[in-house]
Amino acid sequence: MIREITLQNLNTGDFIREKTGEIRSAVGSGIAINALSGGVDSSVVTMLGHLALGKQLRTVVIENGLMREGEADRVKALFSDLGVEVEVVDARQEFFAALKGITDPEEKREAITQTFYKDVFGKIVRESNAKFLLQGTILTDIDETVAGIKRQHNVFEQLGIDPQSAFGYRILEPLIQLRKEGVRKVGEAVGLPLELFARIPFPGPALAARIIGEVTPDRIETVRRATVIVEKWLRESRAFQYLAILHEDRVTGMRDGKRDFGQQIEIRCWDSLDARTASPTQLPFEILLKMAEEITTQIPGVVSVTYNIASKPPSTIEAV
Repeated sequence: MIREITLQNLNTGDFIREKTGEIRSAVGSGIAINALSGGVDSSVVTMLGHLALGKQLRTVVIENGLMREGEADRVKALFSDLGVEVEVVDARQEFFAALKGITDPEEKREAITQTFYKDVFGKIVRESNAKFLLQGTILTDIDETVAGIKRQHNVFEQLGIDPQSAFGYRILEPLIQLRKEGVRKVGEAVGLPLELFARIPFPGPALAARIIGEVTPDRIETVRRATVIVEKWLRESRAFQYLAILHEDRVTGMRDGKRDFGQQIEIRCWDSLDARTASPTQLPFEILLKMAEEITTQIPGVVSVTYNIASKPPSTIEAV
């Protein structure tokens, strides 16, 4: 049973001292690797690892082809300003090959998990002789996985999987007692800029979690372009999270007086405290209209835009 540290009971100074001490004790004189995605959780773990280990930490951004526009370069630049050296590893070919032909949501998550931990990261670990991986699993990830709601890619021991046996390295999870707002508070305390610790959540499987059906480079590009538009319009909304989803079925539309059998983008925007429950943000209708117009005129093949108005539960924040 994991002991939750609630936001009200979180003393960031004590937490940082305790977790950096635990990381140093576990790693000793060895090497640890940290997978940085640029999301809130992985950014906070990167700084905890940097404070604990300094040069003993190797920080890697995996360019899997599933990230937001310009994400890898932006993350590298932000952490360079913080004194953290970041290496970008191009693994696009491996991820798209693993996802080819898969449409089932859990099978997609499992393909991403195995490709990330066993193939791509396993190779990096073997080459560096590292024995530890630092990652940003939080308590909500555990809750959803154990409850069977959806398998989060970064949960293993709670499912009876030993990462040492499965992948050849131990996984350290310093944030596992916290939920999202607690992680943000720690992020501010370790010196992350607002742009990083206050970012909206972003899933481990990246934009693959926002595609219903098969994940291909073309479909990723469609949802990536929709994501740019949605994030631009909703950045000032103060919502917990907002995103674009690409549906699988094609729908009938019209362009220039002719039928255009095209794609559908679903917009989701959420008010929430900890991601366990969420309600759709009551956005001004004019904003929804402007997003829909920009998406349908700027992204080839998209003829329909919808807005999700179902709360969590029964909906979930991400679609896949």
